[in-house]
Amino acid sequence: MEGKATALVFSILLVSLSSTAFSKPLTPSWPESESQTLTLLETASETSITLPLVHRDALAFNTTREALFKLRLQRDAARIKTLTAMAAAAKKKGADLSSSIISGYSQGIFGEYLALVGVGTPPQYEYMNLDTGSNLVWIQCAPCMKCYNQTRPIFNPKKSKTFAPVSCTSHLCPPSPLNCSRRHTCLYGSAYGDKSTTIGEFSIETLTFGRTRVPNMLLGCGRYNKGQFSGSAGILGLGRLDESFTVQTSRRFGGKFSYCFVDLFESTKKSWLMFGDSAVSRTAVYTPLLSNPHPHSVLGTYYYVELIGISVGGARVPEIRPSLFKFDSSGDGGVLIDSGTAVTRLVQPAYIALRDAFRRAINLKRVGDEESGFDTCYDLSKKKVKVPSVVLHFRNADVSLSMKNVMLPVSESGISCLAFMKSDDNSTIIGSIQQQGFRVVFDVPGSRIGFAPGSCA
Repeated sequence: MEGKATALVFSILLVSLSSTAFSKPLTPSWPESESQTLTLLETASETSITLPLVHRDALAFNTTREALFKLRLQRDAARIKTLTAMAAAAKKKGADLSSSIISGYSQGIFGEYLALVGVGTPPQYEYMNLDTGSNLVWIQCAPCMKCYNQTRPIFNPKKSKTFAPVSCTSHLCPPSPLNCSRRHTCLYGSAYGDKSTTIGEFSIETLTFGRTRVPNMLLGCGRYNKGQFSGSAGILGLGRLDESFTVQTSRRFGGKFSYCFVDLFESTKKSWLMFGDSAVSRTAVYTPLLSNPHPHSVLGTYYYVELIGISVGGARVPEIRPSLFKFDSSGDGGVLIDSGTAVTRLVQPAYIALRDAFRRAINLKRVGDEESGFDTCYDLSKKKVKVPSVVLHFRNADVSLSMKNVMLPVSESGISCLAFMKSDDNSTIIGSIQQQGFRVVFDVPGSRIGFAPGSCA
């Protein structure tokens, strides 16, 4: 690492999704101009840089909050499906890093939070989805032969002094005849689980976060793109493989980052994302960071942890045993922390045990809400209800969830549901709803993930 790692700090502006306003159309909220954004940064210190971000739903036009909630669950379903398919494909095909880049790590719909990032020199500001479950950093580029609609102008490489296409003969280009264009530039392609796609060329470019420039980034320049990216320009991959932003900047920021997502229903509080030494919290409880035992590197993307049990109402659920969350010999199973999945998925035996224990502890009559996709829902609009506590027991780290992590409002009538679902396979995914209100620390060189409650201030 070259000297002390500089810390990058970003703030996330979340759109209110209160249960009293599900039928109201959304109005996007972001800085009116790049100059306004940079004016806000003039007082920032050299090692702590703040940048406004938005929740991805802020880029949705002509829709209601209730419709966005249903779309969120659809995005989750697509993502979970492709996470499973990717693991199965890795076992069958023996994928390595190069072929993984070609196939693009099918990830369904990407992260839920957006960063306003300057691309090129001078910077052209673009919204990019943050995703801990993928690696490739890419945006839509002009001339765009086929592109989806995004809220900001498409990045124009001709206006950047630092844009440089990667040649087919470069060591950065995977060795394959399919990777070379007629202009001898290195190509990439990604196909996602919901049939979204991006195809383009690799380039070397400078990214800007506030006043901090990050040069020589490997960036995918998408020329043919389609799919459900909610108006963002592309993806900022934060996974564990070489082409991710995390690894590409590891010499500068040490492979350390953390974020804190505030409650989805808060419209005034800010969340943030931080890189560097300052990202590591002294007050967090830490659990070991695991790697998938399967040898194929495509599964090395994810941040795995060890879940050993769950408590409801102050008592451990006896049916939820550590063995439910173990990897098997083929790499199936495990527990991963993911910013791009909203609702936590538990393997079926664990989910059923959690659900049944929660139903017994809350002692209320359930209401049906088939459209939401949840099976444990209650009308909480008429009286105050004490919601049973839920604690996730990771190895060496107990994470106590708040009511906002446990119960999710799903309609304007006051219906709230247990914010967990069963997984369709042997994997467990800890989603962003259960991470809200915690500072989640990814300390890759320390091989650990940390949780510090109430750290979004």
